[in-house]
Amino acid sequence: MSFRLNTYRFIRPLLFQLAPETAHKFTLTLLNTAYRCKLIKPKIYKGSGIKILDMQFPNRVGLAAGFDRNGEYIDALSTLGFGFIEIGSVTPKPQPGKPKPRIFRLPTQHALINRVGFASKGVDYVLGQLKKTKYRGILGINIGKNLDTPTEHAIDDYIICMQKLYPYANYLTINVSSPNTEGLRDLQQQNHLYQLLSTLKAEQHILTGRHHRYVPLFVKLSPDLDEKQIAEIAEVIQMCKVDGIIITNTSLQRPLPEDCKHKDEQGGLSGRPITELSLKVLQNFTKQLKHDIPIIALGGIYDEKSAYDRIASGASLFQVYTGLIYQGPKLIKKLATFMQ
Repeated sequence: MSFRLNTYRFIRPLLFQLAPETAHKFTLTLLNTAYRCKLIKPKIYKGSGIKILDMQFPNRVGLAAGFDRNGEYIDALSTLGFGFIEIGSVTPKPQPGKPKPRIFRLPTQHALINRVGFASKGVDYVLGQLKKTKYRGILGINIGKNLDTPTEHAIDDYIICMQKLYPYANYLTINVSSPNTEGLRDLQQQNHLYQLLSTLKAEQHILTGRHHRYVPLFVKLSPDLDEKQIAEIAEVIQMCKVDGIIITNTSLQRPLPEDCKHKDEQGGLSGRPITELSLKVLQNFTKQLKHDIPIIALGGIYDEKSAYDRIASGASLFQVYTGLIYQGPKLIKKLATFMQ
């Protein structure tokens, strides 16, 4: 069994005959089997590394949250060459997410629409996985609230996850921007966001003392924000001294051809159609924040140009997800090494 970079283009047509979630599970299981049989081993591509918040990233390309929601494949994914990996979103209690089908391919657009929701086996299950992993690279853990938790009590969910996962994370991501959990994006409103982030920063101070290590907090934001919302969020980010932001999550907008299959499905759009949308939001945040905090770019990054545009617009790092689905592991090497 070989996992050379060109292997994926041969198996992708077969994978695309399967339902998206089935194909995803099959691919991860195959990768994990190869890892456990010692047919592949951990590696990191050496690119234009960068040090951020006392973390040394060997290259700038990371795996976005959602690919490994429960931390079950961290070691296997470490064989693909990423500079960092982010798992999650993790919720306090297990929850199944939305009913299937809930992921839709748009092959002609190199895009996906998903309405998975925070499908999570729960924080205690993820803890068990983290205790077993051999991965020693940079690990981000993305956390969210349970679907049945009212917005006014969302802080409690984030604190539960933060307290339990803090010792295992190199950074934590506060997800307030998934379009698939009702009421979640309300947390991006200025008053809600200030209350959430100021509380979590206070908890971060307590946990730093308890564990004798500082774990930065990132906030993951939506691509569907207007300039007024961006200005308000940027003000809160600065007031609360948040360590960094991730821009962007999936979009509810549909910059797609009228005849595009699945365009009317509910959920978040990712991939090439949101490249410019996500870049514009990044540029607006960079303008507001004046390069004061690190930015991880995400959303429609699929080649060297789209990656370079993010770095040129103020991002320090970038993540991939949908591009990886369509192009396979060769995308990681291409993006990790092009800035050498």
